[in-house]
Amino acid sequence: MADNLPTEFDVVIIGTGLPESILAAACSRSGQRVLHVDSRSYYGGNWASFSFSGLLSWLECQQNSYTEEETAIAWQDLIHETEEAIALCKKDETIQHTEVFCYASQNAGDSVQEIGTLQKNASSVASSTFTEPLHSAELLEERHSYVINNEMPAKHPSKSDSKISLQEEVEESPEKEKHCEDETSIHPVSDGAKVENKSAVEDNTDQPKRKVITYPQMVKESRRFNIDLVSKLLYSQGSLIDLLIKSNVSRYAEFKNVTRILAFREGKVEQVPCSRADVFNSKELTMIEKRMLMKFLTFCLDYEQYPGEYQDFQHCLFSEYLKTKKLTPNLQHFILHSIAMTSESSCTTLDGLKATKNFIQCLGRFGNTPFLFPLYGQGEIPQCFCRMCAVFGGIYCLRHKIQCLVVDKESGRCKAVIDHFGQRINANYFIVEDSYLNKETCSDVQYKQISRAVLITDQSILKADSDQQTSILIVPPVEPGACSVRVVELCSSTMTCMKDTYVVHLTCASSKTAREDLESVVKKLFTPLNEAVVDKEELRKPNLLWALYFNMRDSSGVSRSSYHGLPCNVYVCSGPDSGLGSEHAVKLAETVFQEIIPSEEFCPPPPNPEDIIFDGSDKQADAPGTHNTTVAELESPEESKNLESPLQN
Repeated sequence: MADNLPTEFDVVIIGTGLPESILAAACSRSGQRVLHVDSRSYYGGNWASFSFSGLLSWLECQQNSYTEEETAIAWQDLIHETEEAIALCKKDETIQHTEVFCYASQNAGDSVQEIGTLQKNASSVASSTFTEPLHSAELLEERHSYVINNEMPAKHPSKSDSKISLQEEVEESPEKEKHCEDETSIHPVSDGAKVENKSAVEDNTDQPKRKVITYPQMVKESRRFNIDLVSKLLYSQGSLIDLLIKSNVSRYAEFKNVTRILAFREGKVEQVPCSRADVFNSKELTMIEKRMLMKFLTFCLDYEQYPGEYQDFQHCLFSEYLKTKKLTPNLQHFILHSIAMTSESSCTTLDGLKATKNFIQCLGRFGNTPFLFPLYGQGEIPQCFCRMCAVFGGIYCLRHKIQCLVVDKESGRCKAVIDHFGQRINANYFIVEDSYLNKETCSDVQYKQISRAVLITDQSILKADSDQQTSILIVPPVEPGACSVRVVELCSSTMTCMKDTYVVHLTCASSKTAREDLESVVKKLFTPLNEAVVDKEELRKPNLLWALYFNMRDSSGVSRSSYHGLPCNVYVCSGPDSGLGSEHAVKLAETVFQEIIPSEEFCPPPPNPEDIIFDGSDKQADAPGTHNTTVAELESPEESKNLESPLQN
């Protein structure tokens, strides 16, 4: 199929990140002929999720140098005299400074260096495990065959049909395996220290016994992990949730409520009260503080109606404004870092009030916190929109490289693309992920960087009655001018890790390499399993089993004018930004869509099943809107009440 595509489309989209996938769904839903391609072998780009073995293979791809396939046909001979070509980038350079540490071992005598060798061997083993399809990818492939053959396949039982079936099948059919083809450098580091503290931990009668998690066990249970390259949550009243409900894409995914908001204060992790009930049940606040907090939060909910309360402080820092409200240092810390979740050194009063209001408005819709997390990881969301695009006629090709854009010299418009098979594909509009643009096109662009760390631990950072807690924590900067570090801890019920483990994501704006930016926070919260521990406080910390550090490019703030020689009908989509939500990606997709098709509604609801007519086929098939999932109940406020209980399971 890939080497014999149709040659005429309305829109060609290169890259399968979240904004590109939303655009593909919107354009296809509006009747446009869409070709969606990606040179990678997995959906999502830098928004993707990987199994543990898949992540090791992805890291191996970052280490290996890129070589173009020998089968690629030279495109220079396919360019006419009245045309010129803009070559696309052959190497993804959005990931840098990759460093991996493995602390888990097969027995107490293994060293970190020995485990590093095991990890290297496991990477090669992992490359041979990508044989079984994943539930989302499998469904996409079915839809793709329908688009090509004009036949709807028989309904395939999937994990997303209902939450009940998902829970029943998860033990036998864990989440998907993925592969990779982009690259950057990797710097595996090990210090050769021995595991000396295991007996101390096991013999300590004050601490609960911990189940020993070994590295071979993590590799064996690889498909229980779904590790995101980017760490984000969904605001329950945010634009992405609204879009998922409006377009009915919500039926392709399920979500879990984030159960806890945490704070890091005076070296300790504490739970932050969010709802009114939490505030008055909190043991961390005095009765006076509880009343002061409720009064301030009530003001923030309608702060626009009381401009006299803040207009003299509009250009001051939010932290300074909080001091004028006679709030205790304890409350100031909670509001600034755990409710507004803003920077102490750069957030203005207006921005802080707006962030606090947004937090409060999102409370109570689906649980006691404002946030949702998609089961199986953030990589599910781009795939959900890709599935919608495929259902409405879009064609998908992974591992399909586009060599260049063909531009008409006279009009300055892009006319076509040429793929690695030498096929020329014409279209009216072209949407390109930023990472595919060459260095000459991006010569004037100044990129920001995101520092990321992915950890696997054996316990939660704050123990609770239940071991199925999903938490978010903001760690304030130690040095003035430094950035806060956002910590998202995911338990096994999110389908992102194996039982008795947690996946922890750390994110901040980069000032140095990811390891330099984040390692100090990691040491505050966790104890590497190979380090000798004599302090009882250290024994209470979760053991760090495995860690990955890397820097990711943030192109969200780049304006169109910064790109050199970009044709007027070529639109650029940025990669993930450093924000907690995905509002920027949704806004970008909607803006580009309105420029391409201003007369059409952005991602309208799908038609009723009985109104769909399948040309050339009299077969009855499942149409959009026929699958029942818990998240589909979000369409009405009455039904959303019924959703609160399942989301908190």
